[in-house]
Amino acid sequence: MLIALVAFPAVALAAGGGAPTKPRIGVADAVPAPPGLRQPVIAFHKTIRVTVARIEAAHRAAARRKRRQLFASLPAGVSQATLDAIGACESGGDPTAVSSDGSYRGKYQFDFGTWESVGGSGDPAAAPEDEQDYRAALLYAQSGSSPWPVCG
Repeated sequence: MLIALVAFPAVALAAGGGAPTKPRIGVADAVPAPPGLRQPVIAFHKTIRVTVARIEAAHRAAARRKRRQLFASLPAGVSQATLDAIGACESGGDPTAVSSDGSYRGKYQFDFGTWESVGGSGDPAAAPEDEQDYRAALLYAQSGSSPWPVCG
């Protein structure tokens, strides 16, 4: 009798009578999409790419607006005309200008130490022009025209 109890479950398992099997889902089981579905999928992917590009452009525009607002007002006693004259003399007004030896950078030809002393970070020549104007105005408010001995 004991042999029959042990043998019966083994026979049932060997015949596939155990737990139900799950359907296989994987790359190997994939079938190509029907021909009528290919174009809508391509159009959907394009819509996603365009939407992402628009969102990224909106984020960049918002960041530019925020920077402009942040650097819009100059410190008291410094006029934009004064800064324009210094910038024109120092770099021809080019915010990406770099001196021949690379020591002085940006519209106002900041060196890295002076740039950092007025709150700048990174490369002055890579900073937006509005920020360069603001940092130059801070420096002018602190030290007058002495940082620019030729053009000040």
